Amino acid sequence: MTEEIIRAENLTKVFNKSLVAVDHISFSVRDGEIYGFLGPNGAGKTTTINMLITVLKPTEGTASVLGYDILKQANEVRKVIGVVPQEYTADEDLTGYENVMLCADLYGIPRDIAKKRALELLELVELTEFKDKRVETYSGGMRRRLELACGLINRPKVLFLDEPTLGLDVQTRAATWDYIRRLKKEYGMTLFMTTHYLEEADALCDRIAIIDHGKIIVTGAPGELKDSLGGDIITITIKENADVTSIIKSVEKVKDVRNENGAYRIKAENGEATAPLIIEALRKKGYTVTRLSLTEPTLNEVYLEYTGRALRDTEESRTEFMAQRLHLWRARKR
Repeated sequence: MTEEIIRAENLTKVFNKSLVAVDHISFSVRDGEIYGFLGPNGAGKTTTINMLITVLKPTEGTASVLGYDILKQANEVRKVIGVVPQEYTADEDLTGYENVMLCADLYGIPRDIAKKRALELLELVELTEFKDKRVETYSGGMRRRLELACGLINRPKVLFLDEPTLGLDVQTRAATWDYIRRLKKEYGMTLFMTTHYLEEADALCDRIAIIDHGKIIVTGAPGELKDSLGGDIITITIKENADVTSIIKSVEKVKDVRNENGAYRIKAENGEATAPLIIEALRKKGYTVTRLSLTEPTLNEVYLEYTGRALRDTEESRTEFMAQRLHLWRARKR
């Protein structure tokens, strides 16, 4: 049996005796896997990480990391984990090298060992050329890579990544994915990450827990979750203002139909063969199909299936990120 590196049972966090941020969730993370929490902002992802890394105390429930209880053995937990938070935490007045060394000092790592590790890590994240430049000159991608180096300075057995590519452009995000894959492949590290990017969860995670309103809705490998939908997804719209749900349902191999703002989302076996049958059934009843799309199940379809709504990357996420950066910049200038 694969060793469980993280285990949580009925983990709960309530703020101000009324706001339930995390609601009795239970899950486990296996040795050497990338385990992801996928959900929108406010779903409880960061609160869960903060409990696991001993920053927040649970209201109810228990959890352990590498066998250490997060409440009773908090110091032991902190020694064996690394954390890359959602916010940028590096000191902008220091160089990249100085920031990594500062993190080493906080862990009590001897200076001779820390110097060697710092240089190795800066090479790993391709910042050697910029190690003596102040962080205020770094781009967003460089800052994120520096945060990753800082999170690895104590050679953690478990690395927590909270929205590791939030606010990054597509190219920089892809490069960050490569670093994360290397940590698993070359170092055998166990990673727990949160994200609201569907493609990120699909590309990186061995298993995913979809979380919404503080509850885990479903857990599984990306492929398993997509297969659980049991068929292809056909989406059609018609010219006429009418409800044709019953007609579509009567077509053979149609498993489910939902009318979503005038568009019909149809789950069907063998979508390529079933789509023409749907069009013909509607034509015989006098209806005209104006648009049709056929897709294999995606994580967005999975999210829609289990939560009743789609998970989209919104401008709000970018706005929140920029607000955080502005807040940190103002704090540094005071």
